[in-house]
Amino acid sequence: MRSNRSLFMALLAAIVLILAGLLAPAWLQFLVTMSAANGLAVLGIVVLMRGGGATFGQGMFFALGAYAAALVPTWFGIQDAVLRIVIGTLVAGLIGALFAPLLVRYRGIFFAMLTLALSMVLFGLLSKSSLLGGSDGISIAKPTVLGMSLQSGNAEYVLYCLTVVVSVVAGWLVSVYWNSAAGLMALAVRGNPLRVEYLGASARRSLGTSFVICALLGGTSGAITAQALGHVEPNFSNWTTSGELVFVAVLAGYRRVPAVFAASLLLEIVRSFSNLYFPNTWQLALGVFMLLVIMFRPEGLGSLWPVAARRQVDPGTAVPSPTEGQP
Repeated sequence: MRSNRSLFMALLAAIVLILAGLLAPAWLQFLVTMSAANGLAVLGIVVLMRGGGATFGQGMFFALGAYAAALVPTWFGIQDAVLRIVIGTLVAGLIGALFAPLLVRYRGIFFAMLTLALSMVLFGLLSKSSLLGGSDGISIAKPTVLGMSLQSGNAEYVLYCLTVVVSVVAGWLVSVYWNSAAGLMALAVRGNPLRVEYLGASARRSLGTSFVICALLGGTSGAITAQALGHVEPNFSNWTTSGELVFVAVLAGYRRVPAVFAASLLLEIVRSFSNLYFPNTWQLALGVFMLLVIMFRPEGLGSLWPVAARRQVDPGTAVPSPTEGQP
């Protein structure tokens, strides 16, 4: 019943957003496209946070998805935007699955710093590789969508609709995962991994699953962003990109999927208008904004949702807070 209701809400959101896009100017369509694409990468971080992990290297999967989407037209002749998104997602997910067995041995800051190290290694390789454009990156021609060529008049709207559909589907799948047995176990691992091990489950396997989902969503985000921008560059894997995504994840919190995309859109709006009116101090404006959120909404924008709309956990199976029982 819960999954049917969430599916209905997802379909309704997709329809409303697609129809609203018809009335929106091109600049607003592009802004929403970029915020939704970034929101997918942030959603991956939130899934990992909810599962007991932390990452400063989401830019690695973001860059892998972006470069995969950029290179498949040249290497394999694939022009379709949907296929390029799928390939970018799978490439990032495969790399994430390869590194997951190593990373799940660690927790906390050690886990996060290892992801940052991997991301910066990729940044160095991309910057030095002349085959991949070096520090200048690669320009991308406009893709086709289901065999249709994108013209200058409709390209923004078509990519906007594609991004909305992918984001809604991904958000619905994540919400289903969160309410599944595996998703609830991930939440238990976040609260007390040792207790999970005593109950006979594998905390490492659960964290590895969260990490692979994080990688998949990061690759999807990068593939969409690359096609929307028409350009990819090594900075996609830099620590600054990962830091920005973590910024949005903290702003959103881990309670609600819609809060992730709302936070991503809010950041894009604040950054755009701050850059317009305060070109030299827009980072300061973002910093002040973040401080206000931490002070007054430490659990993120998801805490603004009514309590009745959140999943109610039975008190007998509730996951204790890491600080519960401490003075």
